[in-house]
Amino acid sequence: MTTWPILSVTTFLPLVGALIVYLSRGDDEASRSNSRWIALWTTIITFAVSVILVMRFDPGNADFQFVEKSAWLATGITYHMGVDGISLPLVILTTAIMPFCIIASWKAISNRVREYMMAFLILETLMIGTFSALDLVLFYLFFEGGLIPMFLIIGVWGGPRRVYASFKFFLYTLLGSVLMLLAIMALYWNGGTTDIPTLMHTAVPRSLQTWAWLAFFASFAVKMPMWPVHTWLPDAHVEAPTAGSVVLAAILLKMGGYGFLRFSLPMFPLASHDFAPLIFTLSVIAIIYTSLVALMQEDMKKLIAYSSVAHMGFVTMGIFAGTMQGVAGGMFQMISHGIVSGALFLCVGVVYDRLHTREIAAYGGLVNRMPLYALTFMVFTMANVGLPGTSGFVGEFMTLLGTFKVSIPTAFFATTGVILSAGYALWLYRKVVFGALVKPTLMSMKDLTLRECVTLFPLIALTILFGVYPKPVLDMSAASVQQLVNNYNTAVTAVKAAALLQ
Repeated sequence: MTTWPILSVTTFLPLVGALIVYLSRGDDEASRSNSRWIALWTTIITFAVSVILVMRFDPGNADFQFVEKSAWLATGITYHMGVDGISLPLVILTTAIMPFCIIASWKAISNRVREYMMAFLILETLMIGTFSALDLVLFYLFFEGGLIPMFLIIGVWGGPRRVYASFKFFLYTLLGSVLMLLAIMALYWNGGTTDIPTLMHTAVPRSLQTWAWLAFFASFAVKMPMWPVHTWLPDAHVEAPTAGSVVLAAILLKMGGYGFLRFSLPMFPLASHDFAPLIFTLSVIAIIYTSLVALMQEDMKKLIAYSSVAHMGFVTMGIFAGTMQGVAGGMFQMISHGIVSGALFLCVGVVYDRLHTREIAAYGGLVNRMPLYALTFMVFTMANVGLPGTSGFVGEFMTLLGTFKVSIPTAFFATTGVILSAGYALWLYRKVVFGALVKPTLMSMKDLTLRECVTLFPLIALTILFGVYPKPVLDMSAASVQQLVNNYNTAVTAVKAAALLQ
């Protein structure tokens, strides 16, 4: 058993790094370099500490581990932290992605570097805290707090329409979260506590389940984002700096899926079962419609942003199937998408740094000048399509398998999304990489630098490793997913049996 508060250390270490960056004042090149190095080392050390969590984690135990609990507010609200097989993979994803974001920003960001690095470090603390909090109020503070640094990252260091995109992002996500706050208050009045593990085993009246589910859904659906509340995402991605897009796609979108797994299914199983057809419908529309929209895009970032909405459709579909394969597949798809979509935005950032445009029409024939880049981009494109042997295939296949057991039409229509994803992803790759090198602006394009290789090659290794050997991720979450599915099915079966007796 760990004697020191390892989870709190992992959570708040980036905040300490942000404080050190703040104290290293100055606006000359030396102080900017110091800010970058402090931020990088902070994220690397945080990742190293989080690896200790994995090494000491017992995957066979479905209960929360590394639990820390102490009195906080007088009304019974506590500082309660802990992770299980559902939250730990997302914590590791967060700590693993952040160093790549700092390295990707090394040359790209030259103004207000100190504030930029502080924003990223504060954001890391808030994201880890969201996945680790075991008190509703604490969760809400972390969950909503993440809006502020991301709002600043888009609004200060973004593109020409950054102010519009940042306000749209902020208002969309805040609006849904106001309803979630009301639901948290209702759960507190019903159960007399805000402790998440206690509430997971507290009976919630059927009428309250419906309203609370809808209130939580309003917040998580925007965060995912699900169709039709997805329109903030393409704007936010296009205007955000490269590292901002990576964090947004890799981690922030997963908070919605995590919310469904942590709150909607365990706390409101009957409402989740009743609303499953609605989720299936929205998921299928998201998969097909946003894939078709992606086919029409002229901006690389916008195309990948729409593909993210489609891939999140597989996650929601798998989660609300309520089967072992569906939920485990949704969990795996979130991790896989975090790696693959983050890497795709890094790939866009590589060519944007050289040519300062994301227009697909501005490129063509890059394989002639950048063969290493072409190979790297191909691996992530294939993973995005869901090619067997890449991590993208495992998640999509499992969610489709889990959904097939519950709703064959849903699985059938969702499968068409796999075909459409091949259409837009391969079209993008052909336009950018293949063809004759005729545009004069591309003649001087340099291949990947050492810094870019450092950010992309580890992600290639993970994409292929988890595609061929997904066991580490699936095993880590297996016991927690099994317990979640069993409790969900038990609650639904009990209600069906009671209905038959009447």
